[in-house]
Amino acid sequence: MEPVELTDGSVRLRRHRDDDIDGMVEQCSDPESQRWTTIPVPYERRHAEEFLRQVAEGWRTDSYLAFLAFAIADPATDEFLGTIDVRPDGTGAADVGFGLRPSARGRGVMTAALRLVADWAFDPAQLGLEVLRWRAFVGNWASRRTAWKAGFRMEGTMRGSTMQRGVRRDDWVASLRADEPRQPVEPWLRAVVLSGETVTLRPFRESDADACVEGCTDPLSWTWLPELPDPYTTETALGYIRSREDEHAAGRGVYWCAADADDRCVGSFGLMDITHRSSAEIGYWVHPKARGLGVATEAVRLACRHAFTPVADGGLGLHRIDLRAGAGNVGSQKVAERAGFVRTGRQREAQRLRDGSYHDFVTYDLVATDL
Repeated sequence: MEPVELTDGSVRLRRHRDDDIDGMVEQCSDPESQRWTTIPVPYERRHAEEFLRQVAEGWRTDSYLAFLAFAIADPATDEFLGTIDVRPDGTGAADVGFGLRPSARGRGVMTAALRLVADWAFDPAQLGLEVLRWRAFVGNWASRRTAWKAGFRMEGTMRGSTMQRGVRRDDWVASLRADEPRQPVEPWLRAVVLSGETVTLRPFRESDADACVEGCTDPLSWTWLPELPDPYTTETALGYIRSREDEHAAGRGVYWCAADADDRCVGSFGLMDITHRSSAEIGYWVHPKARGLGVATEAVRLACRHAFTPVADGGLGLHRIDLRAGAGNVGSQKVAERAGFVRTGRQREAQRLRDGSYHDFVTYDLVATDL
């Protein structure tokens, strides 16, 4: 197959050349590149030279299983910026992989390159593929966001899918079909910072883990949040904190750490099960040391105000928020009422407690016009 050149004016995809080698070595010597790939470490010039030979052979191979790689270049200067490759499996599908030099990141270069390659790969006059697959190690948010921007849909996590220098790693997997748009199909939500008089809602950090353990092993939390894992360890808390961005990326919910004036975690507040940008349920817990100080009431008000703010103004554009509290959880019911929620009813035996008994939920709601 003859090498092709692709461009959209903002990026140029061309064949690799010998004068790209210095840039390739720089890219593959970068700690972030090494962290998220299986490239050799240390990465030497001979590795780049071998890669160029592999790329040239891929284009020469008249086979549906050819390894086809493009150099990503600046359209004005032709400077090497990175690489994107397509690896067909012979069944109408292919894996796509990509990487950039540090100086080229954060400029939208890779998203443009990925869209170009997708259009080319799906073109019946070119590869005529039906499906492109993207994979990346779990935690590689930059790569996942690029795939999301290009329209790839998350399929899930493959446990222990890839070996990286003797260590087995989990992979995220996403796909894009030929007839699908090259644009995001779901919003990628964000936990924007919301500041009140006594509390600030901000994204969770791993340093909040100890406070999460204290809050989630407290007897009151343990009673009314029976779904909390047992035992609840530091590793449990870290898993929760790391998984919040999964919820944001899938457009399912927004989760905040409530922080006091010293930026210490004093609770968790989340808008869960966001449906079609219309409604959500709010849930929360407060650290035992922060109870009785108005933290929950102010945090709920902050979260709801953000939820009802139009998307164009930086909010979520929701219309309705539901809240459920155990019938015996008087503190949580008072928070709902102080935050302006309207009591709507009772769900009988809707909550199963740790001892196996069933308990009623008291239900509340709040709509945008209430505020």
